[in-house]
Amino acid sequence: MAKIYMIGSFKGGVGKSVSTINLAYSLAEMGKKVLAVDFDSQANLTTCFGVDDVTAIPVTIGDLMMAQIEDEAMPEPSEYIMSRNGVDFIPSSMVLSAVDSKLRLEMGAEGMLGRILDPLRDFYDVILIDTCPSLGSLTINAMAAADEVIIAVNPQLLAMMGLQDFLKTVSKIKNRINNKLQVAGILLTMCDARTNLCKVITEEVAETFLGQIRIFKSMVPSTVKVGESVYYSEPLIEYAPENKACEAYRNLAKELMNDEG
Repeated sequence: MAKIYMIGSFKGGVGKSVSTINLAYSLAEMGKKVLAVDFDSQANLTTCFGVDDVTAIPVTIGDLMMAQIEDEAMPEPSEYIMSRNGVDFIPSSMVLSAVDSKLRLEMGAEGMLGRILDPLRDFYDVILIDTCPSLGSLTINAMAAADEVIIAVNPQLLAMMGLQDFLKTVSKIKNRINNKLQVAGILLTMCDARTNLCKVITEEVAETFLGQIRIFKSMVPSTVKVGESVYYSEPLIEYAPENKACEAYRNLAKELMNDEG
């Protein structure tokens, strides 16, 4: 049965979508059956998977959420699960923006994504949810559906300032909605070890959370190859398999699977 990981942050531009797709392919390389879920209306993860026109997709996660809201029958998984080179994914589109506003008026709204994903657990080893960079109904839904949260943070002051707020939100969701929710760890992304700011903030994270919250040993370096791989809609394993960022995501996958025993 799949473990569900949410990749989240309160700040955009920290590499959530890039981390989701590269972690997915790193896990698949280890022989794991992986499903990635694009739960952001910007559909960045969907684009990373090589979908050029998200408006042409017949069924997206937004449509599935709408079906939940309207109590309509769910389509078969074959109608909404897409696949690219061994990794399955559920795409997104702007429909999810309309869902966000509707959820605020719905009873039991926080459990709708979970009701979509729970029947799929038996078919996968890992399910990864890529989320939007804000605390709204969609993020709460993702936390309610997840077993663990991977918090993506880049070593910049503003990104760090939102970390404590994010952790408080995880704690509230755990206490009020999803008592199994855990923090898998903090993933430092876009690290440029040559800069003093990166060193200082990385050390600050370690001092603040050491012994409380895991900080993944795998820190993703800042490299032009990451941006190039996104432009060409290829995961690093295909585009630049020897790159240090690719190695970091492979090591992250190993860290997570070592937790599984």
